[in-house]
Amino acid sequence: MIARLSGTVLDLRTDRLVLDVGGVGYDLAIPLGTFSALPPVGEKAVLHVHTHVREDALSLFGFATPQEKYVFERLISVSGIGPKVALTVLSGLPLPDLVRAIATQNARVLATIPGVGKKLAERLGLELKEKLAGFGAGVGAPFSTGKASAVEDAIGALENLGYKLAQAEQAVEKAVKDVGIDDLNKILQAALKSLAR
Repeated sequence: MIARLSGTVLDLRTDRLVLDVGGVGYDLAIPLGTFSALPPVGEKAVLHVHTHVREDALSLFGFATPQEKYVFERLISVSGIGPKVALTVLSGLPLPDLVRAIATQNARVLATIPGVGKKLAERLGLELKEKLAGFGAGVGAPFSTGKASAVEDAIGALENLGYKLAQAEQAVEKAVKDVGIDDLNKILQAALKSLAR
């Protein structure tokens, strides 16, 4: 699975990006927040990537921050929400407002997002309230410190080893509490140790 890409922006639209990585052009779907954060065509960019695999397609979704990717992956865990709807939801509100609306189950605010009706807004609050209420704590904590890359890389590495996303996040969250968030190798060692138990 691709978890992160670094390269040159070849083509940039509000919902898509082509990133040249070593001569290979990766086509990624992106939310509006990522579009706003990206440099112009011809400049270097780093994207956190979610690889979505279906029977008939392999799609890449790019995010400027680990926070956006984290929320996107929570959104697609809700029944009836696929990646396209998740991108629409992510693009509909600034990330802090979106997280706050979900965590407080504010269906009225969520329903202002184009394509999100009352029922979907209520389901988002119901299913994700617990997962996003602690966005500033637990797994979300490293994201707010600017040290997200080691945590994100550790989760990606565990996924590449075959662990499920939830398992990887849980192990990394525990490892971060034990060894801190600065050293990728220490995080990985501690996470693998806890997974081996």
